[in-house]
Amino acid sequence: MFYLWRRSQVPVKQPTKISRIDNLIIILVCIVISIISSYKLLLISPLNIADIFSWFLAFTEILISSGLLILVSKKENPTISSRQIFLIITLLLAVQVAKLALASTISPLSMIIPPALIISQGMGSITALAWVSIASLIWPDPEIVINNNLFFILLVCASIVSLLGGRIRSRAQLLQLSIFVSIGSFLSQWILIGKDKISFINNQNFVLANGDIFSDSLVLVIAMLFTILFIPIFESIFGLLTKARLLELADKEKPLIRRLSLEAPGTFEHTLLICGLAEEATRMIGGDIDLIKTGALYHDVGKLHAPNWFIENQDGSKNPHDELDDPIKSAEVLQAHVDEGLKFARKNRLPKLIANFIPEHQGTLKMGYFFQKAKEKNLDINETYFRYKGPIPQSKETAILMLADGCEAALRAMDINASDKEALKTISNIIYSREKDGQLDDSNLSKGEIFLIKRAFLNVWKRIRHRRIQYPTSKNNTFS
Repeated sequence: MFYLWRRSQVPVKQPTKISRIDNLIIILVCIVISIISSYKLLLISPLNIADIFSWFLAFTEILISSGLLILVSKKENPTISSRQIFLIITLLLAVQVAKLALASTISPLSMIIPPALIISQGMGSITALAWVSIASLIWPDPEIVINNNLFFILLVCASIVSLLGGRIRSRAQLLQLSIFVSIGSFLSQWILIGKDKISFINNQNFVLANGDIFSDSLVLVIAMLFTILFIPIFESIFGLLTKARLLELADKEKPLIRRLSLEAPGTFEHTLLICGLAEEATRMIGGDIDLIKTGALYHDVGKLHAPNWFIENQDGSKNPHDELDDPIKSAEVLQAHVDEGLKFARKNRLPKLIANFIPEHQGTLKMGYFFQKAKEKNLDINETYFRYKGPIPQSKETAILMLADGCEAALRAMDINASDKEALKTISNIIYSREKDGQLDDSNLSKGEIFLIKRAFLNVWKRIRHRRIQYPTSKNNTFS
């Protein structure tokens, strides 16, 4: 019953399809990982059937573990791309190779914790924890035995990095995490392993002296700092969208946002109001606030191609659509703001998750005003000519932005004396029309979440409809 109830409330999100070639490459890398991690079991001399069977079990175990890691990453991020899956398994492959080549010189901490930071930043904490568990437990060389206390410290430090890395929102916090984890690993090893494993300057190769507590912690902090330095490169190559990257893109001094505020001030004002609605609704349902805040800022950048063709940027003197007097061409202008927005996104190298807000916030909605104008002119035209090209929202965040976009103008137009009941009815009607039109079918929004979104929009409206009193003035004095 609980399962049926949950299925009735939350639609099943379909994962992104990956091409056969990409799947083949991923499988081949997983096989390579399995071979590297188990081949030493075949080097035993003399080799008998039991040894071959033992190798086959180890090979199969590692291959299944790699497959489970990919499944976990897809479960946490249904829209994960093949490049990002390739990054996860490539990091696992690199760690397994490093264990074979550098196990005697570098601590396991320095091999496993830095990749965990990259994965948690780009793909989430659950995927990072799954990766850490596999990378920590599978060792290619059966002769290498890790101290139980060191293994415990490794798991604790890597888990902390995985959990906190997925929530960190700035590069400065990443730096703090790197330093504190390194200090914590040093103190933990000092307490659990022993003071006799510390040598600061006596060992000539203390930086690469595996087993020396100070050198292990020093190598760890250096590896973490280099990881932070290279995270922007991973973002660019593998399409990762970290919290820090989102905050950088949300800076209103970014050239595209600055242009929007100067060339289309009405659109910019409309964007800021939508941000308030969308952010509150996303917070209410536990969505990605940083993602929707940044996506909302860029969703209407396509209006920069012709700002004065949109009502919010007009001064009331004349409307170009009235002079054009052609509903079909006017509808083409509206569709162009989506097409041009995607061109701006490509030109400014916006991440795909941000660019998705541009077409999906309109979905396949009907341009009702111009469709009605066409009917008044007795034009025998198909309704599809007056619908946006889509696609409909593919995530909760883009769906919320669509709903906020529809409710913003209606809420602003309401009388200041309107009751909460009237405002909620207006919000419900707009959201219901989107549902009935099929715009939310792929969004993965549940009925309960839609209810919370309505309440969030109402709360924002109640905050922005405050009254202003008439201040008294005199000839020589003003009052605040």
